[in-house]
Amino acid sequence: MSDKRLVSLDVLRGLTVAGMILVNNGYGESFEMLQHSRWNGMTPCDLVFPFFLFIMGISCYLSLSKGAFTPTRPVLTKVIKRTVLLFAIGLFINWFHDAVKGDLLGFDHLRIWAVMQRIALCYFFVSLFALFVNHRYIIPTIIVLLIGYTFLLYIGNGYAEDASTNILAQADLHLFGYDHLYHKSPVDPEGLLGTISSIAHVLIGFYCGKVIKQSATIGDKIIGLFVVGCICIVVGYLLSYGLPLNKRIWSPSYVLVTCGLAASLQALMMYIIDLRNCKASYYKSLQVFGVNALALYVCSELMAILFSRFGINDAIYDVLHAVIVWDKWASLAYALTFVAINYVVGYVLYRKKIFIKL
Repeated sequence: MSDKRLVSLDVLRGLTVAGMILVNNGYGESFEMLQHSRWNGMTPCDLVFPFFLFIMGISCYLSLSKGAFTPTRPVLTKVIKRTVLLFAIGLFINWFHDAVKGDLLGFDHLRIWAVMQRIALCYFFVSLFALFVNHRYIIPTIIVLLIGYTFLLYIGNGYAEDASTNILAQADLHLFGYDHLYHKSPVDPEGLLGTISSIAHVLIGFYCGKVIKQSATIGDKIIGLFVVGCICIVVGYLLSYGLPLNKRIWSPSYVLVTCGLAASLQALMMYIIDLRNCKASYYKSLQVFGVNALALYVCSELMAILFSRFGINDAIYDVLHAVIVWDKWASLAYALTFVAINYVVGYVLYRKKIFIKL
C-alpha cells in the first residue's frame, strides 16, 4: 500500500515538473494559458510551482515520519545540509545565467531569489515545525500565517502593482538592493516576504501527508484528500473577492485554491493508480520525471541557459517553424521538444536506477 501511494505521488510530482519545464521554455509568442498571469488572476501556468510546493509538504511528512519526527542530531544535520544545498543550487543557476555570457565575477548583480531558494526556505521552516511543534497545531499555524500575511498585504499596499509603494518589493529592495532582484515584475515573485504564505502552502501539503499516512485504507485517503481539496478551493475562491488570486505576491487566496486543486488531483491520482490499478505503462513517463524531480528541473534550467547562449534554441525553433507556420503552435512544439529532451535525460537515469536526491 505504501509503495503504491508513493508511486501516485511520484506521478503527480512528475506531471508537475514536466509542466514546470514546459511553461518555462516556450519560444517567442506562447499561448496565453502557457504564460504566467501578469498580476491578478491565474492561468494554468500558475499552477505548476504551487503544486510542487504542495507535494513537497506531503513528502516532508512522509519522510520525517520514518523517524517519528524526532529531532535527532543526524536529522537536523540533514535538514540544514539540504537547505543550504538547495539554496546554493538556486544561486548557482542565477550565476550560471551571467557566467555563460562571460560575466564570471558579476556577484554585484547576482539575483538572490528564485524557485530553488524558495523551495529551500519552505523546506527548512516546515521541517523545523515538523520536528519541534505538536502537529495538532498544523491548521492553526496555517491560519495564523495566512491571516498575518493578509494583514501585511493590507497595511503595506501589497496588491499595488507598483514597486515604489508595495511592501514586498520595498522589503527586498532595502534588504538586498536593486541589483540583486528580479526586474520583470513590480514584485520579485520569489521574494522574502512572500515566503510567509509559501510556508503556509507547504504546511497544507504537510497536513495532507498526515491524512495520507494516518488513514486506514486507500478509500479513506482519497476521501480525506478530496475533502481537504474541496474546502481549500471553496474558501480560496470566496477569499478571492477581497484578496484576488495573485501568484506574484503568493496571495492567501492563491495558496488555498492551488493547494485545493493539488489535493484533489492527488486524490484522483491515488484513485486511478492505487485503487483502480491503472497499468504502469500509462504513467511511467511521468514517473521518470517524478523520481528525479528537482535534478531534472535544475538540468532543464541549465540546459535552457546553454541553449540560449549558443543559439541551439533558435536552430530547433527554426526547424519546427518551417513545418508549423503558426507562431504559437511552433512555440508549443519547441516547449514539448525541450520537455522530451529532458525526458531522455531522466529516462537514462531511471533505467540505470540513479535517483538524485536534492
